[in-house]
Amino acid sequence: MINKHLITCSVIAVLAIVFELNICSTTVVKPVAKTSPRVSKFIANNNVTANNYSFANEALPVSNAIDKKMQRSLQKHNYKNIGSHLLQRKAEKLFPIIEPILKAYGIPNDFKYLPLVESGLKEGTSPKGARGLWQFMPGTARSYGLKVSKSIDERLNVKKSTIAACKYLRELHGEFNSWTLAAAAYNNGSIKLAKAINSQSEDNYYRMKLNRETGSYVYNLIAMKAIIAHPKDYGYKGNYYAYLQPKNFLISNSNNLL
Repeated sequence: MINKHLITCSVIAVLAIVFELNICSTTVVKPVAKTSPRVSKFIANNNVTANNYSFANEALPVSNAIDKKMQRSLQKHNYKNIGSHLLQRKAEKLFPIIEPILKAYGIPNDFKYLPLVESGLKEGTSPKGARGLWQFMPGTARSYGLKVSKSIDERLNVKKSTIAACKYLRELHGEFNSWTLAAAAYNNGSIKLAKAINSQSEDNYYRMKLNRETGSYVYNLIAMKAIIAHPKDYGYKGNYYAYLQPKNFLISNSNNLL
C-alpha cells in the first residue's frame, strides 16, 4: 500500500511540474514585431503612382491636387498651346550628346529634359542673366569650370555646359538625397530650398509650398518627358523634326554637336 501511495504521489508531482512549465512557457514567449525598411519621406513609393508618371525613378504620388497640376503642365506643353515641333527637334539633336554625359556622371537620364524646360523655345540670355541650354548664371557657370567673359561664353557650348550641369546636379543630390529635390534646387537654388524645407518641416517636394515657378518645375519636367516620348498623344503629328534651327544657335554650337 505504501509503494502504491508513493507512486501515486510521484505521478501527481510530475504532472504538476509539467502543467506549471506549460503555463510559464505560454506567458514568457511573445510574438516578435515585424520591422519594415525605412523609406525616405520625399521619395514616393514607386508602386503607387498617378497615371504612371515619374521623374528619375521617383514616382508621382497619388493625389487629386497633384494630378490636376500634372494635367495642367501637360496641357501647357501640348501642340495646341505651343504650336511648334521645336522641342522635338531639339531633343533629336541634343539628346545623343547629353545622354552619354549624364550617364558618365551618374545623373538619371530624365535630366535630359531639363534643358528643354529651362531654355524652352528660346535661346540666348534670360532677364536675370542666365544663358545657354542649362541656363547658367555667370557666377555659377564659372564655379563649375565654364569660361564666361566678353570674348568667350562656354555656357553656349553644349558638351562643356552639360558637364558643368552634371557636377552641379551631383552636388545637389548629395545635399538633398533626392533627385526630385535636386531638380527643384536647380531651379530655385539650394539655399532657398533648404530654407523652405527647414521652415516648413517638410522635405516632400509635392507637399511643399514653393514659389509658382519652382512649384511647377518638376511637373513641367515630367510633362516634357511624356510629350517627347509620346508626341502623338499630345497633338504632335506628321514630321516632328521638320525644323531649321536659328542661325545663332547653329553658329554657337556647330563645333560642339560633332
